[in-house]
Amino acid sequence: MRGSLILGLALTGLALLAAGLSFLWTPGDVTQLAIADKLQPPSGRHWLGTDHLGRDMLSMVMVGARVSIAVALVAVGIGLGLGLPLGLLAAAHPGTWIDEAVMRANDLVFAFPSLVIAILITAALGPSALNAIIAIGIFNVPVFARVARGAALPVWTLDYIRAARVAGKGAARISLQHVLPNIAPVLIVQATIQFSLGILAEAGLSYVGLGAQPPTPSWGRMLAEAQTLTALAPHVAIVPGLAIVLTVLGLNLLGDGLRDALDPRRERAR
Repeated sequence: MRGSLILGLALTGLALLAAGLSFLWTPGDVTQLAIADKLQPPSGRHWLGTDHLGRDMLSMVMVGARVSIAVALVAVGIGLGLGLPLGLLAAAHPGTWIDEAVMRANDLVFAFPSLVIAILITAALGPSALNAIIAIGIFNVPVFARVARGAALPVWTLDYIRAARVAGKGAARISLQHVLPNIAPVLIVQATIQFSLGILAEAGLSYVGLGAQPPTPSWGRMLAEAQTLTALAPHVAIVPGLAIVLTVLGLNLLGDGLRDALDPRRERAR
């Protein structure tokens, strides 16, 4: 639906704008403590209030958006960069040991919840934004591999693919020239979904102390620090919580809108 696409673009664009603007300007210094101003409610001076250390919440959310989006974006890039070739390779050799090896490796990763895998990896490597990227990226690899394989298999049965094979084109060349352009819309939609899941995963890791470390703000750690202050100053939990909800909602709506826009048959079916 066009409404989903427009609303998704608006919410996603707002998060990206906040993250980009934080490189140039924030209302306050997120590393500067002002204990005398702690837990102030939203006002003209601090639009979203202050936290338990007197830091401006709007500034914290803006810098936190930068961290969450960067982690999720790089993690999706890792998953797509490694998973897509594996999925195309498996689809080009269906029923062979190559296909079986890729799919069984996927099943092994999927046997464990994604957050558990991420916690195990970051706990072993140490808490940091870089290790959170690695952990989330590793789980994205089998997701994109399976999606790519599933979308590519029907393409390999088409007549023009058979003609390309008869013409002497190899599997790799066919995959890049003919299969990949056909499955690109599916991959784009899946990337938006994994992007939103990456933001949730980063927030979860930061909540338990395994994501970005202080003094770098993080939405998940902001929630963790606010859990004992909700009765006294509810805005310290509401603000980062809304940031996560609206960003994830925007990405999901964007993915839904892109799915309809890139596949007109779904729109006609509605």
